[in-house]
Amino acid sequence: MLKEFKEFVMKGNVIDLAVAVIIGAAFGKIVTSFTNDIIMPPVGLLLGNVNFTDLFISLDGQQYASLAVAQAAGAPTINYGVFINTIIDFIIVAFIIFLIVKSMNRMKEQPVPAAPTTKECPFCCTQIPIPATRCPNCTSDLK
Repeated sequence: MLKEFKEFVMKGNVIDLAVAVIIGAAFGKIVTSFTNDIIMPPVGLLLGNVNFTDLFISLDGQQYASLAVAQAAGAPTINYGVFINTIIDFIIVAFIIFLIVKSMNRMKEQPVPAAPTTKECPFCCTQIPIPATRCPNCTSDLK
């Protein structure tokens, strides 16, 4: 069983997948930083100095100055501001993946359509071989 596992791990697809997961995790951190540090501050400023990470609903009925204070007090919260940031992260990642897949599909070789092997008889409209000089169905001369 150990030998089979070693063969499985050493296949190229498993190694490629492992590299993709590592790069994807790093890419996710970059996108999260881009969202939290670049995108959301101007959006919050446009919406009246809103800090999205501090948008929450306290379920214990108390008022807290920030999410960090509420969490330090052990209050149960619904963190909808963090959820909005996560949705924006997802949209950015999905859009970038869409662009990558679209460019990969464009780079793939497009299949060359096969040359036609038949033509239509102008008299009876049946398909006949291109080199034919007489239609086998209506016996018309095709010169």
